[in-house]
Amino acid sequence: MISSIIKDKFKLDWNKLVTIQPLLFGSYVPLCFPGGDNTKKPYNDVYCELYDRDKLKKITEDQLADYNNFNHAKKMNLVLFNTAIEHVVKIHRIITTEFGHALLIGVGGSGRKSLTELAVFVATFESFQIEITSAYNFEAWRDDMRQKFFMTCGVDEKQTVFLYSDTQIVMESFLEDVNNVLNNGEIPNLYAAQDEYANVMEAMME
Repeated sequence: MISSIIKDKFKLDWNKLVTIQPLLFGSYVPLCFPGGDNTKKPYNDVYCELYDRDKLKKITEDQLADYNNFNHAKKMNLVLFNTAIEHVVKIHRIITTEFGHALLIGVGGSGRKSLTELAVFVATFESFQIEITSAYNFEAWRDDMRQKFFMTCGVDEKQTVFLYSDTQIVMESFLEDVNNVLNNGEIPNLYAAQDEYANVMEAMME
């Protein structure tokens, strides 16, 4: 679609403009222009086209190795083939964008959670997931939202990614709360008691 628009509106050939496909942009690979002076120190955290796929692969594999060193209990033995790396790049771009959120679709075991965890680590963010038990109910969900999720994101001001799987939808009301977070950044009536407001205000004083 893009190639046909470029050809129609600008009279240019997509294959001549984009020499390395698929087209990928990211910010966690140091900026080095192709054919540039490699003796100069590259720029970090610059959103740019990722020309050097070998360098992208190496940096992503190094990040995976660092993740496994920091998370011995949750080691991920991933084979980072090209498509997997592309997904890491895209997820990283989404979560580092303000108000960014993504719906990851795929069969179980396809790596959605693992690649997201890796992208979260690359972005130096925190991740949060609820723990479902047989007794988990709406009250427990709201407690997690109050005491863990919003306290971490709001009071502690940590960049946090909330991972929520379709298998964790115990009640449809959970989705209503998620929808409110995506649309408004809050959950109505989450803090009902005055002492809960007081706890938040006290934590925010410093």
